Amino acid sequence: MKLSIIIPTYNEATNIAGLINDLSEHARGRQIEIIVSDAGSKDATMEVAAKAGAVVLKSPNPGRAAQMNYASRFASGDVLYFVHADVSIHPDYFKDIENAVSEGFGAGCYRFQFDTDRAILKINSYFTRFDRLMCRGGDQTLFVTRKLFDQLDGFDEYYSIMEDYDIIIRIRKIARFSIIPKNVTVSARKYENNSWLRVQVANLTAFAMFYLKKDPRHIALKYKSMLDYR
Repeated sequence: MKLSIIIPTYNEATNIAGLINDLSEHARGRQIEIIVSDAGSKDATMEVAAKAGAVVLKSPNPGRAAQMNYASRFASGDVLYFVHADVSIHPDYFKDIENAVSEGFGAGCYRFQFDTDRAILKINSYFTRFDRLMCRGGDQTLFVTRKLFDQLDGFDEYYSIMEDYDIIIRIRKIARFSIIPKNVTVSARKYENNSWLRVQVANLTAFAMFYLKKDPRHIALKYKSMLDYR
């Protein structure tokens, strides 16, 4: 199996080299390619990523869905693995994905844990083991076989936000979806800059608007207005 790892970025110079290095080290000689799809970062993201060994592309359109679709055109792997730049991947990622695909899963994700010991955030982490759409999210990383991704026509670029939920809904209609019983580690920065309740309310509001098929642009504006993004 060859794995194409696609990382959408915008101003991620602080995180990107560490992620690329971890992906390369934990591949343990297996076939991977790392593609960074940048949305016009104002910092040194593209230069840092290239120096770390990734193929770096400048996406013609911003937004994660557009960036990931653009990178997929250049990917040569049998499986695509979409990873956010501020996530710490699991060291067994290649073997885990290879096993899931060999067992007949067309796509899947990990559970997650936060990079903090705050007890209340362990509640959020605990629920990512359950097979419910509300328990999913792009921070959990997402693998999809190339065949299935093409069958789905990739991410729907209409979704400037919630693109991960949309594609999982479409995946589940035609393929098996695996939740790997291991954790990736995600940043708790959003919770540190806001209260736990404030983030939960914002997340539930965004999910409800998505469920009610509201315009993604309106969802994004509402979500950003509810949180402090320092």
